[in-house]
Parts: sequence; C-alpha cells; structure tokens
Amino acid sequence: MEEKNMKEIMEKAEVLIEALPYIQRFNRKIIVVKYGGSAMVDEELKKNVIQDVTLLKLVGFKPIIVHGGGKEISKWVGKVGMEPEFVNGLRKTDAATMEIAEMVLGKVNKSLVQMVESLGVNAIGISGKDGGLLKVDKKLSNGQDIGFVGDVKEVNPKILYDLLEKDFLPIVCPVGMDDEFNTYNINADDAACAIARAVKAEKLAFLTDIEGVYKDPEDKDTLISELPVSDARKLIEDGYIGGGMLPKLNNCIDAIENGVSRVHILDGRIAHCLLLEIFTNRGIGTAILGDKETKFYHE
Repeated sequence: MEEKNMKEIMEKAEVLIEALPYIQRFNRKIIVVKYGGSAMVDEELKKNVIQDVTLLKLVGFKPIIVHGGGKEISKWVGKVGMEPEFVNGLRKTDAATMEIAEMVLGKVNKSLVQMVESLGVNAIGISGKDGGLLKVDKKLSNGQDIGFVGDVKEVNPKILYDLLEKDFLPIVCPVGMDDEFNTYNINADDAACAIARAVKAEKLAFLTDIEGVYKDPEDKDTLISELPVSDARKLIEDGYIGGGMLPKLNNCIDAIENGVSRVHILDGRIAHCLLLEIFTNRGIGTAILGDKETKFYHE
C-alpha cells in the first residue's frame, strides 16, 4: 500500500479513537438539538445536520430534535400577501399568521422526518400539542401583546420518553396550547430549553448562525471554547453580551441550572458541526457548563 494511502487510513483511525471516550461517556444519554438558522435553509447543510443527528442515534445517543422555521414562515406569510410584523424582535402572531405558522412548521417537521427515515432511522414528528407536551401562557413583549406567542409553563415529557424507549428519534415542532386549548407559536430556543430541562438532557446543542460566544464580538480570536455558568453571568453583567445572543445565553444558563449537564452553541453553517463539537477534543463552538463540571478534553 502506498505511504500516502496508509497515512490517510491511519488519520481516519485516529479520528475514530479520539471519538471513543465521548461515545462511552454519552452512550444512552439524551441530547436535545435545537435546529434553526441557515442550516435549515441550505439543502446541503440540512443534509449534514440530519446525517450528524442520525449518526449520534446509531452510536448510542438518544437525540431529540426541536426545530424552528422562522424564515420559512416569513416566506409563506409574504406569499399570501401579508407583511411579517415584529415587536422588540419577536414575531407578532395574529390568528391568520398562527394558522400559516402551524401549517409551515408541520411541513418542515415532516420533511425532517423524511430525511431521517431515508438514512435508515425511525423518526416521528410531533408538535407540542401532542400528548400535552408543551403547555403555555401568553407571552408579552415588554408588556405588549404580540398575539399567539407562548411562554412554556409546563412540559409533559412522557410522549418523548415513550418514543425514545421504542427506539424512535422524536422531531418536535414548537407549537403548544394554553389552558383553554388555544394554539400558540413558541420560540424554538425556548421550546428546546424547556424540553432539555424536563428530560434532564445530558446535552443541549443550539445550531445558530454564529461561531459561538465571543468576549468581544468584533474580535474573532476571542471565541470562548468552554464557559462556566458563573463566567457567563459575568459576561452578561459586564455588558459583553447583547442582541440575539443575550436571550440564548440566558436560556443556556437556565438549562444548566435545571439539570442539563452541558450546553453547546454551534455554527450550523459549518458542515458536521455537531460531530466536530461532540466527538473531538477541542470542539468548534462554545460549551457552557456548570461551575462544578470538569472539562472533558483528552489531551
């Protein structure tokens, strides 16, 4: 065998061996993947994400996908001649918009099921309405009514446990109901965080359109690989975190403080970002962990 070919084969073997301790540690553990952003729009990236999650399932993880669909909803709202309306960065959802959102999210949900099934893994798409999975209260934005947008107040994870036990990969659409059984749209980050807390997930991974958490967003060299909760709080207090990262980081802190072992913020635009973060020593995004958690680098 040529030396070059042998070198390539040995490099592949090293990659697999590097992944071994992570596979051992997280075998049979639940990982919640919040799937959104550009990785949902680009077909090649979509395929990569689904391949990653399917591989996690096949090597012994118990993944749950919670997906968004904001860009697709905006597209369809425009197609029917309506203007998307936002209040303080949150979509205002009247009854007509809610109807469109539920239809679009259902379409996205089943397309993801189809992709997972095509890779030989059984998947089931459910909405937060199924089995009373997600119960909500009306969400206000700085006191303003933004329509049928919900805050998750209760999660009934029984349906998820049942599906995982039967070896299915659950794919959750972020729609829920209030006490009067009205339908509400839920921010997918909030839904993923609530579900991860309820099932005491070992990991929660957010696929985003940024590389991770920066101490200085203007300086790409300040990417933080591992961030204890106390340091995350200090970054927020000192004003380093703003924009869309602020609610996301608060969600991460909330998840850690409610039983999730580790939260990852990843750039979904990078092919196979989930595998690179979970199965390699250095990872590529930001891992947020409890202050008592030990680092898990094998170097």
